[in-house]
Amino acid sequence: MIPEWQMSDSLTGKTDPVWFISALSNSVVVIALFSHSRVYLVSTLRFGERAMDFDASCSLVLCGKSSVETDAATRLKNNNVLKLPDNTKVSIFLQSEIKNLVKDDDSFNLSLFMNSISTHRFGRFLIWSPFLSSTHDVVSHNFSEIPVGSVCVTDIQFKGRGRTKNVWESPKGCLMYSFTVEMEDGRVVPLIQYVVSLAVTEAVKDVCDKKGLSYIDVKIKWPNDLYLNGLKVGGILCTSTYGSRKFHVSVGVGLNVDNEKPTTCLNAVLKENCPASNLLKREEILGAFFHKFETFFDLFMEQGFKSLEELYYRTWLHSGQRVIVEEKNEDQVVQNVVTIQGLTSSGYLLAIGDDNVMYELHPDGNSFDFFKGLVRRKL
Repeated sequence: MIPEWQMSDSLTGKTDPVWFISALSNSVVVIALFSHSRVYLVSTLRFGERAMDFDASCSLVLCGKSSVETDAATRLKNNNVLKLPDNTKVSIFLQSEIKNLVKDDDSFNLSLFMNSISTHRFGRFLIWSPFLSSTHDVVSHNFSEIPVGSVCVTDIQFKGRGRTKNVWESPKGCLMYSFTVEMEDGRVVPLIQYVVSLAVTEAVKDVCDKKGLSYIDVKIKWPNDLYLNGLKVGGILCTSTYGSRKFHVSVGVGLNVDNEKPTTCLNAVLKENCPASNLLKREEILGAFFHKFETFFDLFMEQGFKSLEELYYRTWLHSGQRVIVEEKNEDQVVQNVVTIQGLTSSGYLLAIGDDNVMYELHPDGNSFDFFKGLVRRKL
């Protein structure tokens, strides 16, 4: 039997409304809102024999930075147009409807995030859910309904997406979000993941600097992973569709801020020399991210990725790295050593061989680690 877990200490004697989560059986978990002696169903999870076999419903809370975004939130709620795949039922709330809600202390603080936002486009419209299958599904399935630059955040994600359709479960303490971008030039769409990666690393540095914390050197592992002290702490996923002469790009980011498992997290590195009250908060990092991303994105659109290359190469792990490229020659596999120089204009790795010939390196799509499955092409 799964034990009951409540986000508040007890429903008895507490000022309502409060959240609670309860297991009805081994296969059914209910998330609900208790208010004025009534229970409102917010989300149900029905698990099958496998962890990923379930039916679900979810709640989405909408809020905005200004009256423009809050009006958009009201329209979306009134029109009930937000959808999720697999016929998931969606309940929509406005931030004003939950402002007196007693939530878990670890829940994403909507007001703290909104107060940290100083952008003109990105992050000003927020969709939050305490428990969600995938933030990426929310923004990608509702791209045309929500304002461009909207972000979806969740506290717990149980069906996150990775490359080659990998599925990730993300616990509390991880900053998990997806947001939308529109682009017209399809040739530069593959490079957007590098702009996002750079904005994440610079946002972490910015927040540490403002809080007077030790320097955290988060590095980029090509093409879309984030590493700290040799361990993975985050990743980026970008997908796109095309319509109305524009590419609709959905960007997903996961960053281990305060959850040490399965590898490590940012606060684990900081807490040895920092009081708990001054550790990094997800809301601060997300606000700083959008400030950095909006700046970098404008540069990228106006001047190309060349304007960001120097900073990117200072942040990634691969300058001068020697890698082995395996090639089939008749019935034999031949190994060739090349040295990474940077990125090509299309976003692949630029390398030079011992024969002084320049190559473009592509992943073969068969290896989880990009650097264990590289195919080279002469330039």
